[in-house]
Amino acid sequence: MSSRGLEGVVVAETELSKIYGEEGRLVYRGYEIEDLAEHATFEEVCHLLWYGELPTREQLAALNERLVADRDVNSEVIDILRRLPPSTHPMAALRTGASALASFDPEAEDMSPEANQRKAIRLTAKMPTLTAAIDRLRNGKEPIAPSKDLGLAANFLYMLSGSEPDELNARIMDVAFTLHAEHGMNASTFAARVTVATLSDMHSGVVSAIGTLKGPLHGGANERVMEMLKAIGEPENAEPWVRAALERKERIMGFGHRVYKALDPRAPILKKLAEELAAKGGNTKWLEISERIQAVMREEMGKRGKPIYPNVDFFSASVYYTLGIPSDLFTNIFACARTAGWTAHIMEQLKDNRLIRPKAEYVGPLGKKVQPIERRG
Repeated sequence: MSSRGLEGVVVAETELSKIYGEEGRLVYRGYEIEDLAEHATFEEVCHLLWYGELPTREQLAALNERLVADRDVNSEVIDILRRLPPSTHPMAALRTGASALASFDPEAEDMSPEANQRKAIRLTAKMPTLTAAIDRLRNGKEPIAPSKDLGLAANFLYMLSGSEPDELNARIMDVAFTLHAEHGMNASTFAARVTVATLSDMHSGVVSAIGTLKGPLHGGANERVMEMLKAIGEPENAEPWVRAALERKERIMGFGHRVYKALDPRAPILKKLAEELAAKGGNTKWLEISERIQAVMREEMGKRGKPIYPNVDFFSASVYYTLGIPSDLFTNIFACARTAGWTAHIMEQLKDNRLIRPKAEYVGPLGKKVQPIERRG
């Protein structure tokens, strides 16, 4: 008996995270996501995922030093990005850039645990640099060299704009990275583990994950949320727009989740960040539209006896857009953060590896005979 989309099938044991779908909880290595978002930096979360525990001051300083040292991207890789047409989707460009990184990594083919630990740091450090370079190059600007004094998330905002972000914007980006760092056996993580289960290299696993994350049913959903908010345009348009879309049986982007049957715990954290941003900048439009959509969805789903809740994509869209990030770059932010989780899963897979080879149930015809070509058709 087949299970479409492998739903409900356990494909691996993991110590990295657990999703309590019925309760709306997310845990990274024993820590609730709300606790980590409030009290830990993204770099601390990286250490937690890679090494199993939150770092001491000394361990965090050592990790930060390595992450800073590994931020630069080879000029040859930047030249490859420079040759891409400006119309290339940023996720497609990131896929190309991440693949090219392997050619300039002296440990690319070294699959020892020690080399993979070092590559996890290098890849996570370079993803924001690649993403910022992709955006600047397509707009006819030169990439900005990474700062040595900022955290990964703040440095990403700096490389996009050339200006150091203020404390609030830097913290918001850091929390967003933490919320996206890991999320169980999702499609892109599974793709990464399938790839490295063949004993392919870490870069190939991450490239597989990027290609998977690109899809609108996975990481690309946050980009579609912003397209929806822009189409609505003004808060007063939200209610009629949503009701009309539901009448046409269209999907409202940013609602529902394959795993959560309750509120995605990351959504209220992002909503709070959106409120802080709106209060600081005075631009409340996108937040107001989002809140009105949420209210209509709550009412409509209540009528239909089918509760459906906002997911992480719903409020991340307005947060990123208010920070001045183009909507087609949203999924790249997801990838920058999730590289920490992907690489942690790759290393976990290789600790007790077995080739991932599920079966497919054949439902095609049987008993056919080959006819001479002149008698076919």
